[in-house]
Amino acid sequence: MSQRPGYLIRRLHQIHVALFQDACGAFEVTPLQYSLLSALAVRETADQTTLAADIALDRTTTTGALKRLAARNLVERAVNKDDRRARLCRLTPAGAALLVKIEDAARRAHRATLGDLSEKEQALFIEMMQRIVAGNPSRDSSAALFD
Repeated sequence: MSQRPGYLIRRLHQIHVALFQDACGAFEVTPLQYSLLSALAVRETADQTTLAADIALDRTTTTGALKRLAARNLVERAVNKDDRRARLCRLTPAGAALLVKIEDAARRAHRATLGDLSEKEQALFIEMMQRIVAGNPSRDSSAALFD
């Protein structure tokens, strides 16, 4: 199993989630929720479909995570006046403040995930992962991902 990419990728994900939880657990934010908060910080306002695409998740999972963030007053979800079926999302002041507070801890988790690699190896590993992702833009099993 230790030679199979799928197994190693799944284990690496499990390790990263555990490291993220260790570093960021006090903030009660999952890696997926952190990705959504970060995407909203960049976009300022976005509909749920755009946010789902930004973080490579299905719309249903994204909507559920956004509802949980809204219940904590970290995100606002307003009906789009131009398309009543869509919701426009943005960070609340509390969400923006939380993102500032969690940023250092999240960076520590990301560094810890790659901590057994030299700086050169880290850069190469990131580059290789980016190539795999870029080479498979339509390969998505995001429906199997959960918050």
